[in-house]
Amino acid sequence: MDCSIPPGLLFNGGPGKDGIPALTNPLFVAPGDSETDYLEDSDRVVGIILDDQPLALPLNIFWWHEIVNLTEGGSRWSITHCPLTGSTLGFDRTAAAGAEFGVSGLLYQNNLVMYDRNSDESLWPQMSRGARCGTADGTDLAMIPVIEMTWEGWRTLHPETRVIADTGERNYRSYPYGDYANINNPTLLFPGTVDDRRPPKERVLGIPSGTGGVTYPYGALDELGPVATVEGSISEVAHVVFWDRNREAAMAFLPRLEEQDLTFSVMNGTIVDDQTGSTWRVDGVAVEGPNAGKQLAAVAEAFIAFWFAWPAFYPDVEIWSTS
Repeated sequence: MDCSIPPGLLFNGGPGKDGIPALTNPLFVAPGDSETDYLEDSDRVVGIILDDQPLALPLNIFWWHEIVNLTEGGSRWSITHCPLTGSTLGFDRTAAAGAEFGVSGLLYQNNLVMYDRNSDESLWPQMSRGARCGTADGTDLAMIPVIEMTWEGWRTLHPETRVIADTGERNYRSYPYGDYANINNPTLLFPGTVDDRRPPKERVLGIPSGTGGVTYPYGALDELGPVATVEGSISEVAHVVFWDRNREAAMAFLPRLEEQDLTFSVMNGTIVDDQTGSTWRVDGVAVEGPNAGKQLAAVAEAFIAFWFAWPAFYPDVEIWSTS
């Protein structure tokens, strides 16, 4: 198979192809259902909105499955999480002819390598956001905005949410990687250069661009306080990052609504736009004021990953800091 990445950096992760089984259209249930007993309030979930229905996909599920393929109406999505790089990305599968993705068993830069279930099977490293081996090499996937936060945090924002039910196939209360994800743990499954500008396993929200982009470390955002906003831009396109300490959540949005540019401040512990005085949540929804009920467009390319993985894939990436 021809690759545009160094084949020598593709490693066998151990379980083999489909040894970590992706889920396809799993059962979603209401938060109080007994099949959600594996979840604690502090557990992290990936939140999405699919056909106006809020859905929670817990990291507890991704530890054991890594990929969740969803088909609803005209949507063909794959929501993915790699426990080794801490990276959570949502993809529209249209560019892969709508094919579902599976776990190849290979790792590139310690990151999940997906394969498409087409007859000619190409390889798609998750954080590359596209195919890098096989006939689809060079094909990039459109991204779906996702947000990561605590289960309690998502539930309070979206009480009507549904969440993936216990499949009965794994112990979803058990994290299978020991102390691997401890913020200062430099251990990687396969050798790699660790950039010591931030703790290796710190969660970082980033917006990639070419070989670089900009990253917003959770620790740096938290220095601003329990709720914060940060304005930035990439390639002359403005964005704003919202931070919520209690929900352990950060997300990037386009600061524009109905042809009006917006700027944001924090007043009395809430995010407020300076133009109308409306108050906003970390998921980009206005809850009070003239803009109540309206939604900012998320930066679809923004995603969370452990710090060490960002420069491995985007060597020219910049780090935002309070200084």
